[in-house]
Amino acid sequence: MAKNNPTMKLPVLVAITCMLAGAGAFAADKAEQGYLAPGAFDIVSILQPAPTQGDPRYDADRAIFKNTRTLVGTARWEMATNDVKTDGADMMRDFSCAVGVSLTPENAPRLLALIGKAGRDTGRSSSVAKTHFKRLRPFQIDDGNICQSKEDLTHSFDYPSGHTTWGWTWASILAELAPDRASAILARGRAYGESRIVCGAHNSSAVESGYLTASATLAAVRTTTKYRADFAAARAELAALRKTGSAPAPNVCQAETNLISQNIFHAVTP
Repeated sequence: MAKNNPTMKLPVLVAITCMLAGAGAFAADKAEQGYLAPGAFDIVSILQPAPTQGDPRYDADRAIFKNTRTLVGTARWEMATNDVKTDGADMMRDFSCAVGVSLTPENAPRLLALIGKAGRDTGRSSSVAKTHFKRLRPFQIDDGNICQSKEDLTHSFDYPSGHTTWGWTWASILAELAPDRASAILARGRAYGESRIVCGAHNSSAVESGYLTASATLAAVRTTTKYRADFAAARAELAALRKTGSAPAPNVCQAETNLISQNIFHAVTP
């Protein structure tokens, strides 16, 4: 097994470091270096300004937040609550059904190290944009239940969604590593972002900007020599694991697929 192989010690250490980062994993610790030099990529020039009063997007955000409060207590709400978790082990579990094999930090350390490092770049972009736009979260504008502690969220801004940026970083890289599973992987990444709307932690426009933040930053990340080398190692690791690893429980995957296929906006009138 990989954990008994001396050549795997460094990737495993990196993986454990990523896991210990917890909820801050996607929020780009300035002491940690990604693939891009700090300041090398300007996400603020790419994103549309955050919606303000008088903008149709602002009105849509208000309607979506209010109407999706009807999802409180449902199975989709439970999924959104689960998706609050951002540890490496949690992300690997959440994407296992989509990839078609059970992913763990122990059986795919190079994959975890790759996405963790790229996530420092996408997370830094998200943090920079949040600080620039300084937009309030939806529950700070309208009353409504959310799926996590409001106190845990009031220290940071809404736009773009850091969770969505992190989830789409995972989805984008995994889809490239396993292109035959890309549809399922990207659907799970989309749902991970939508969980922030269901949760009430982010406005819909913040989730949309989170997808763009990850995609745009990753376009720059993929040009680096180090990323390409790490990607090749992770691809070989995942290819081998898909031949020998165990599949996730079919009933769990079917339940997840059913939830992902739900239209969370069905109760929202244009």
